Amino acid sequence: MHYAKNVLIAKNLIMYKFHESVFEVNLNYLEKNLNYLKTQLESGTKIIAVVKAYAYGHGDLEITKKLEALNIYAFWVADFEEGVALRKSGITTPIIVANPSPRSASQIIEYDLDVVVYSFRLLRLFGELKEKINIHLKFNSGMNRFGFSKLEIHKLKKELSVYKNLTIVSICSHLSSSRNNKKDDITKKELECFNNIVSGFSTQNQEKQLIHILNTSGVLRFSNHQYNSVRIGIGLFGVHEDENLIPIGKLTSTISQIRILKKGDAIGYEGNFICEQEMRIGVVPFGYADGLDRRLGNLNGSLFVNGKFCSIVGDISMDSCVIDLSETNAIEGDRVEVFGTNNSIYSICRKINSIPYEFLSKINRRIKRIYN
Repeated sequence: MHYAKNVLIAKNLIMYKFHESVFEVNLNYLEKNLNYLKTQLESGTKIIAVVKAYAYGHGDLEITKKLEALNIYAFWVADFEEGVALRKSGITTPIIVANPSPRSASQIIEYDLDVVVYSFRLLRLFGELKEKINIHLKFNSGMNRFGFSKLEIHKLKKELSVYKNLTIVSICSHLSSSRNNKKDDITKKELECFNNIVSGFSTQNQEKQLIHILNTSGVLRFSNHQYNSVRIGIGLFGVHEDENLIPIGKLTSTISQIRILKKGDAIGYEGNFICEQEMRIGVVPFGYADGLDRRLGNLNGSLFVNGKFCSIVGDISMDSCVIDLSETNAIEGDRVEVFGTNNSIYSICRKINSIPYEFLSKINRRIKRIYN
């Protein structure tokens, strides 16, 4: 036990030695978040963990390995490539592909992936393969994205009766506005619509099927609609207004170079920032290719250095940005918090009218993840 922990610490130190920008992921916090969310659910409710988009930027392999060890029921990914990658890494827990491509059918079968079926085109595609496939029927309850209409239930049941190779594992939908308490009327309509769909879609084996519509905010705000399963994504990573959820990620970089500029000097491409007085600036090797939104440049955003927020000055470059160190005693090599305990993702996103989902999913995979 102690040996394994020491090995992990040693690996992390090596990461810091060779990589200037590092995304630290606390797997213990992941477990704490899962346990808290479980307190909002009945003991028998199954949890499907959403790990699409590289587990919201946190690294899907390590996240799924941890959750699999915690006996999560299933994983939800966006496409078959994400599912195949997890299978190849040794994940044996059920994996559900939310948007299966017709061209990926052979690999879906080969790697034993479940599929979400939301159209008659997909239903016929997988039904006519004659292979045993687990499917999850998705219905549109008001978001008007993917899903069968409740008006199509009769036709759907008729076509399903033809395809004996398809096993219906679950019936599901998705909430559009569960996070926003000002739009609870929308959420209630969606929940009512889905309830009518579930009631109308009775099958011989329905008592064995899972039913799920709740996401993280749904679990926290509408837990009486949990049915027998839920899908949880962002809450596992602790990015939510609920103070009981702990952000599991912290992204830091370093100060690569410091220079003193005179009044009138320009910074960055196009010279869009002009120093109004003498400035002490630091170059940080983290730019828009790494996931730092360009809208945060020219005083719109800041990074946290040695106890102070330091404004980003000039345009953000592909691989770097520049910060104002005039009010700090920072030196070259000091670590810089891009986001974390002091500089929260929410505060960053508010400045550019974005959302944490977008910010996290854009963190480049070249940024080294370390896990503790």
